[in-house]
Amino acid sequence: MKLLEGKTALITGAARGIGKAIALKFASEGANVAFTDLVIDENGKATEAEIAAFGVKAKGYASNAADFAQSEQVVAQVKEEFGSIDILVNNAGITKDGLMLRMSEAQWDAVIAVNLKSAFNFIHACVPVMMRQKGGSIINMASVVGVHGNAGQANYAASKAGLIALAKSIAQEMGPKGIRANAIAPGFIETAMTAQLSDEVREEWKKKIPLRRGGQVDDIANVATFLASDMSSYVSGQVIQVDGGMNM
Repeated sequence: MKLLEGKTALITGAARGIGKAIALKFASEGANVAFTDLVIDENGKATEAEIAAFGVKAKGYASNAADFAQSEQVVAQVKEEFGSIDILVNNAGITKDGLMLRMSEAQWDAVIAVNLKSAFNFIHACVPVMMRQKGGSIINMASVVGVHGNAGQANYAASKAGLIALAKSIAQEMGPKGIRANAIAPGFIETAMTAQLSDEVREEWKKKIPLRRGGQVDDIANVATFLASDMSSYVSGQVIQVDGGMNM
């Protein structure tokens, strides 16, 4: 039997990148997958088709995860169309980097809204569903900079640290209801975003990593699958750093 057979996962910001990799891995393990993105364009439809190719139900929902009302509406739609929500992955995120002295209020607010408030929005909407089901797994996609900070990313680091604290708090609140909450803190992962960095910057990053290489999106998806499945039924309130040993 597949690890996630019969379960329904809702993943925010999953039309591409790490979110898409998680969606595809979940589907390969038997999960039905609902996902969100700001718009479900040709790229989103293609992701939907790739997920469905595993023989599971798949649907993309156009939604601004930072908008409370839209998030509540999406969760209600997913519950109605899929029947349950067993797994929530809060993956939606953006960056607007800059040193503190130059960072605008708009840059700060945008990152906190998309990265952190969106997780509140979806947890707030999904928890009542999971409580009625007497169980569920919530996974917040944090970052190693949320654990250790990073110059030039005060807004991003603060949002990711918030996701870690949020997961720990939900784990304490919802544990008696059978709901688990954990966070994944990726390190340097090979994505379209990191591909834009210069070779020099990339090589400097790799020198700081004991494994001497960047991670792959599947490395994150594999850990997410573990946390979503019953294999981690006694794991809650934890932060798993997937960083090749960069931040021990």
